[in-house]
Amino acid sequence: MMSVTENPNKRLKELADGVAEQIKKKKNPDVKLPIRTLSNTYFDEKSGLVRLGDKVSHRTYLNIAHTRKFMQTLMVASECKKIIDQNVTTSIRDLYYALKRTIPGTNENTVEDQSESDPIIEDLEAALDTLRERLHLQADRKGYIAGPLVVNDSGDKIDATKMGSSGWAIPSNVEPEMIKFEKCTADYVLVIEKDAVWQRLNQDKFWRDHNCLILTGKGQPARGCRRIINRLHNEMKLPVYVLTDADAWGYYIYSVIKQGSINLSFLSDRLGTPEAKFIGLTTQDVDKYDIPKNVTIKLNKGDIRRANEMMKYVWFKPKEWQHELRHMLKVNHKLELEALSSKGIKFITEKYLPRKIEEKDFLP
Repeated sequence: MMSVTENPNKRLKELADGVAEQIKKKKNPDVKLPIRTLSNTYFDEKSGLVRLGDKVSHRTYLNIAHTRKFMQTLMVASECKKIIDQNVTTSIRDLYYALKRTIPGTNENTVEDQSESDPIIEDLEAALDTLRERLHLQADRKGYIAGPLVVNDSGDKIDATKMGSSGWAIPSNVEPEMIKFEKCTADYVLVIEKDAVWQRLNQDKFWRDHNCLILTGKGQPARGCRRIINRLHNEMKLPVYVLTDADAWGYYIYSVIKQGSINLSFLSDRLGTPEAKFIGLTTQDVDKYDIPKNVTIKLNKGDIRRANEMMKYVWFKPKEWQHELRHMLKVNHKLELEALSSKGIKFITEKYLPRKIEEKDFLP
């Protein structure tokens, strides 16, 4: 697992001192940052994770292409130092507004949109070898979980079997010092792409009847969701099954849960779960489960292009995935999880998932 700096305050000071020393020596101020692009990532087949390489870039002040980002980098670092010193936590949205101001004597703002400040936070995480949570930053909650799990959330005991129709909202910071697992009797974790499908399973008490945890990231899971999946697997030794739409986007969501993402490759050890299995939906299930053809959706040009790209990815090289992607292109259709409702509202909970799990009909 990635070695995470326990004292980011010290690293922030070292960053500032380094820039100040360069200025004193009348050098061009420079900040060194890991390159977080495809060109500096690789798939580590031994661990099954996407990892960050060792290439770095230099963000310099006296470079017209870098000046704005150099300023923003130091502003974000300075604001993080302030909130750590005050021993408070703030959201990445609040940070954006704390940074946004008009530069004196100009009509230009320090940041125009949160899309400018968010990547700077990730740059600092990678450069300082830390987590944004240790910088006292948090993101919006996105994701819910229900089932036989009791956690201690900052001193409050939460029983995920008693959270009603909403489930336990997964916070941004789920590190062990914030979220402690007190009891878990589940046999596995079922990760569901669609919130509507999660609600169906929660209403049917699928987690009770099949002794599992059901979790949704409401689309692409946020970091907190991926981290809790990682922890449940590694600490509680629970198998992880992923349920998404039968389309390129759903398969991509599965791949990010399984081996991490290029953008956050420096956190793959904490966010990826290489042992995760894909439970469905697949285009082959149309015939296998006699799903009406009229609920399938014809592939568009983007779907076809994306499927062909995915066939070239190392993590989609297993023959089972190559067969599924070729089958999708051959039949020229995709389908959403909700399409299973054409077989009956409870078909997914009473027939589809139980059969998949019993037969271990998974893709690797």
